[in-house]
Amino acid sequence: MKRLLVTGGAGFIGSNFVQMVLSEHPDCLVVNLDKLTYAGNLENLTEFMRHENHVFVQGDICDGPLVARLLDEHRIDAVVNFAAESHVDRSITGPKIFIDTNVGGTLTLLEAARDKKVERFVQVSTDEVYGSLGSEGMFTERTPLSPNSPYSASKASADHFVQAFGHTWGLPYNITRCSNNYGPYQFPEKLIPLMIHNALHDKELPVYGDGLYVRDWLYVYDHCTAIWAVLQKAPVGEVYNVGGCNEKPNLEVIRLILQHVGKPETLIRYVKDRPGHDRRYAIDAGKIMRDLGWKPSVTFEEGIAKTIDWYLANAQWLSHVVSGDYQNYYRTMYANR
Repeated sequence: MKRLLVTGGAGFIGSNFVQMVLSEHPDCLVVNLDKLTYAGNLENLTEFMRHENHVFVQGDICDGPLVARLLDEHRIDAVVNFAAESHVDRSITGPKIFIDTNVGGTLTLLEAARDKKVERFVQVSTDEVYGSLGSEGMFTERTPLSPNSPYSASKASADHFVQAFGHTWGLPYNITRCSNNYGPYQFPEKLIPLMIHNALHDKELPVYGDGLYVRDWLYVYDHCTAIWAVLQKAPVGEVYNVGGCNEKPNLEVIRLILQHVGKPETLIRYVKDRPGHDRRYAIDAGKIMRDLGWKPSVTFEEGIAKTIDWYLANAQWLSHVVSGDYQNYYRTMYANR
């Protein structure tokens, strides 16, 4: 039996990964460590909390003794690190927690994985570590890291620590760098679920700048299968970009959402741009496709339709999420813009 420690497994991508592994790989044990901050939500795992191969532990990746105990107690083979503060806007208003979690937490995990001789450490990173692109070109695994936000700087630092542990102590690792994920269970501070929620409630859709910032969109299930392919097939020390081959300007995505839910474009409201906003990301995922045989399972048009339909069918989940701290954050971010 493969025995995984999945950190951040109650968050958006992490919970989708836990669901995928438990549903499709019955010979795998998942120990799920999550602090349950604002973006960690056990409702993401309702159907799996009692699964015989799922052990949930509420805790912090910065807690070294806890991490070491879990690796020992469950005889963990591999660590998959999703745990991170992940929203660029939040990193601009409060960068310190990004250093504490994304850098300090990753370092804690690395030390424990090294000391317990874990067979593989997979760091789930982001294409944002590469910086911004012009109108042409794509990020490859050889693109120099040039982060432009406190969030991406913290993720780039964590990536460097992972590679340093591999070089210095021989820790067997891989790093994946994904493009923008979308799909079920995404916390509605991110573009797609935020716009779906606002459109469904006839609220204004706040769009930064001119709305023409370009991102590559990756359906979250496809991201999960890519990470599984890395776990199963990747040589030690390799880095893989994971993209959906779906470059879209934000405004085009928003218009697709409005069209799908039958709402007018008059709901769009342009707001003051955020500082240092990267203009374009585009990712070359050719390496993982060639070397590991992975490819996306859906087009963007198929994925966005599935995503919107999921939010329509799970209105209660969405209503539970958009309360309390999220509402306070939303007002802070978009007030007077």
